[in-house]
Amino acid sequence: MEPQTLPDLFTDAVENRRRADCFQRYDRDRGFVPVASEEARDRVARLARGLRALGVERGDRVVILAENRVEWALADLAVLCRGAVSVPLHAVLLADTIDYVLCDCEPKAILVSGHRQAEKLLTLRDRRPFLRAVVAFDPVDLPGTIDLAQLEALGGAAGPAGDSDAELRPSGLTGRDLASIIYTSGTTGKPKGVMLEHRNMVANAHQAQEILHFTAADSTLSFLPLSHVFERTCGLYTMLLAGASIAYAEKMETVPRDLKLVRPTILISVPRLFEKIHARVVSHALDAGGLKRAIFTWAAAVGKAKAGRVLAGERSDPWLAARWTVADRLVFTRLRAALGGRVKFAVSGAAPLNQQVGEFFVGAGVPLFEGYGLTEASPVLAVNRPGHQRLGSVGAALPSTELRIADDGEILARGPQVMRGYWNDAEATAEALDRDGWLHTGDVGRLDADGFLYITDRKKDLIVTSGGKNVAPQPLEVRLCRSEFVQQAVVVGDKRPFLCALLVPEFAALEAWAAKQGLETGDRAALLATGAVFKLYQGLLAELNRELPGFNQIKRYVLLERELTVEAGELTPTLKVKRFAVAERYRDRIDAVYPDQGALSADAGCDRPG
Repeated sequence: MEPQTLPDLFTDAVENRRRADCFQRYDRDRGFVPVASEEARDRVARLARGLRALGVERGDRVVILAENRVEWALADLAVLCRGAVSVPLHAVLLADTIDYVLCDCEPKAILVSGHRQAEKLLTLRDRRPFLRAVVAFDPVDLPGTIDLAQLEALGGAAGPAGDSDAELRPSGLTGRDLASIIYTSGTTGKPKGVMLEHRNMVANAHQAQEILHFTAADSTLSFLPLSHVFERTCGLYTMLLAGASIAYAEKMETVPRDLKLVRPTILISVPRLFEKIHARVVSHALDAGGLKRAIFTWAAAVGKAKAGRVLAGERSDPWLAARWTVADRLVFTRLRAALGGRVKFAVSGAAPLNQQVGEFFVGAGVPLFEGYGLTEASPVLAVNRPGHQRLGSVGAALPSTELRIADDGEILARGPQVMRGYWNDAEATAEALDRDGWLHTGDVGRLDADGFLYITDRKKDLIVTSGGKNVAPQPLEVRLCRSEFVQQAVVVGDKRPFLCALLVPEFAALEAWAAKQGLETGDRAALLATGAVFKLYQGLLAELNRELPGFNQIKRYVLLERELTVEAGELTPTLKVKRFAVAERYRDRIDAVYPDQGALSADAGCDRPG
């Protein structure tokens, strides 16, 4: 019988697909250390008992506020095996946002990674009497806090198999029970608590497994935040379902090293990782100059031709195959080695993938499948897949999933992975879920004749200029980021006479270019103010605008001196732009672009003095 709940899924994995490295954790002295299925099973059972000793009952909410690590997964599974509701929060959240969530869902306990996270709760606990316990993964010296070892001690030894089974398979728990409340990133307002049932997340794991064919021979490196449903469903539950091994990166900064140590076969990430790898490869080749640059340029062209054949479902002719073999030995093997050398394919989600980057990876022998989903759908609704891929699209619908386009262009979805609704928000639930069970995604897109879905923008992100023209900013931003000199782009212009782009330069490429021009690169602000850099970006906009109708053209731009970040509140944990937050932060610089909204020239320019 297929698992109906997440405890069923976990128990089935550790009992019927046992392995010595069910999980892997990083140790600074020993590298990646395996955690066997039996150890994972026993620890989850003890933690579930410990939660029971703290008074956590079925249906109670338990918050997890921590960075990725093995203990995150074990704690989440223990909460679920207790029949409680797991509420994950991103580790970078500030105390006021945490407090908003606490007041909304009233958790009985909160699990944190260590001292830094526990400190955020010191001023909140006395005002929130519903919060009975704070448990830290690591020992902390803070009042009213216990650590994970103490929680396991409360649970006692694993005990007889029958007792452990009772902890791991809570009696009466069904797929209709609430498994998790996941708070949306709040790109357009206050976070909403998405209610996902056990059956939603189990169904999505099965759907992904059915079309991507993960197996017990696979392994993955987990580094995206487990607080987001993309990593949690695809990187944790789906891997457990397949019997694959899950290694947790030490931290985001060590991912390049950890990829080489773990050598995963499956890579699950957001587009920014692939874009950074591509930019680094291109930059190194261009900086090398001479023969190396020529070899890379030739290999990239061969890879593009190869990608065209692969995506069309055609075999390479002997001449192309021979050239690709040479290109692979000279260039592409190094790229795959940087990913560990064993990646069978990669999955990209949560944000649009640059089509040129996708084409490059496919041509380099790393199939890269872009997908689409949202928290309200557990999250995956569509994905490209082996033998059924179309770059620029986010693939076709998953099994048992229906997609259609509403009259206003909004994407509607229906399937077993779609949420129950929003916690404590009947009005928002009624707006998102209609009477026929269709989820109104808020995204705008189209379906082609073969069922491939194309995302054109967020419905709420559409810009309406003062001239009444509707403009979708996302396609423009994707085009801008195709340039080697643009790392991030945000297009603004709502209720304005024309569009303006906030651009974060790809500073490595820009500084390398500037050095060749004889420019000083030590001071970023001074570099961005130079006439040569002004002309460079003016040229990029002019090239883009040649392909666009007048109202879609970007007339002005602002160069930003630093990257938009999650920590600064400008990006969501999955690196989506918080447009309102960015517009507010840079309001003065945006307003300076529109000093007289009726009299500005249509020539492209920037906000640099003079």
